[in-house]
Amino acid sequence: MSSTELPSVLATSVAPKVSSVRVAAGERLRTVGLPGITLTVRSRPPAVEGLPPALYVHGLGGSSQNWSALMPLLDGLVDSEALDLPGFGDSPPPDDGDYSVTGHARAVIRYLDAAERGPVHLFGNSLGGAVSTRVAAVRPDLVRTLTLVSPALPELRVQRSAVPTALLALPGVAALFTSFTKGWTAEQRVRGVTALCYGDPGMVTREGFRNAVEEMERRLALPYFWDVMARSARGIVNAYTLGGQHGLWRQAERVLAPTLLVYGGRDQLVSYRMAQRAARAFRDSRLLTLPDAGHVAMMEYPETMATAFRELLADTGKLTDSGAIGATGARS
Repeated sequence: MSSTELPSVLATSVAPKVSSVRVAAGERLRTVGLPGITLTVRSRPPAVEGLPPALYVHGLGGSSQNWSALMPLLDGLVDSEALDLPGFGDSPPPDDGDYSVTGHARAVIRYLDAAERGPVHLFGNSLGGAVSTRVAAVRPDLVRTLTLVSPALPELRVQRSAVPTALLALPGVAALFTSFTKGWTAEQRVRGVTALCYGDPGMVTREGFRNAVEEMERRLALPYFWDVMARSARGIVNAYTLGGQHGLWRQAERVLAPTLLVYGGRDQLVSYRMAQRAARAFRDSRLLTLPDAGHVAMMEYPETMATAFRELLADTGKLTDSGAIGATGARS
C-alpha cells in the first residue's frame, strides 16, 4: 500500500479545529489515521518520479512547518514528507497519552511501516533528533541516512538557558507557567521563542514573524497544548536518565546509517560542545558546525544545510541519477 493509499480521517472528528494550519506554496497536507494515533503529514509533490523518500521530524513545541524552508531546496533530491508528531502541529494527542521519546519514535515507525516508504532519509531536530536516533537504532531497515539538527541527546551540564524548558517536565510547573503568562500576547511569546531558538532573531522576516504569531494563537487555543508540552518535556528528561541499551548515547553508537550532524554555535538549548561527542558516537558521521546558528539551523541556514545534505548523498554514493537535479533544476 503506497503512502497515498493510507486510510485518512478528518481532523475535525478527533481534535478541535481552531483555525487553518498554514500551508506554504507547493505544499499539501493530509491526515492519516493509524491505530491509536492520527498524524498530519506535510508533503511536496516530487520534482521527478522515483526519488528516494525523506521524512522530517520536528522538535519540542514545533511542527512540520519547521521544515518548510528546507524542503523546497531538496526538490529533485528527495520526495519530502514532514510529520506533526502526536499532539503537535495539527496532529491530535495519541490515544495512550504517551509522549515519551520512545512513544514518539513508535509513532514514526508506525507511519513508515504503514506507508511502506522506508528506507527514508530521516531528518530530526531537537526532540525530533532524539526520536530519529532511536528510530535509526532500533529499525535500521527504515533509514537510508540520518540528519540530526541540534539533537536532544543527554548532557551532563545542561545550559542555564535550557533549564526553563526542562522545568516544564516537573508536575504543576506547566499550570503555574500558564497562569503566570496569562497576560502575554502571542507576539510576546513568539519574540521569546525566537530569541531562544535563533542565533540571530533579526533573521526572522516580517512575514515569518506574522506566520509564527498566527500559529502561536492557534496552538494556544488548543485545550491540550500545555499538557502536551509538559509531557513531552518530561519524556526528554526521562530519556536522559535511561542507561544501558536504552540510553540515547548507546543507541547512537548502534546507528548504521550515514549521519550528518548539525550544531549551532549560538544554540541556547543544545550545547555546541556536544558536537564532538556526537561525532564520535555515530560511527559513520559527518559534522557541520555553524558558529552563528542557534537551535533551528534548518530554518536559519536552509541553503547551507541543503548543500551539506547533498554532499552527504554524494559522499555515500546515495545521490541517484534522478537526484542529480538540484533544487534550482540545474544538473550538477
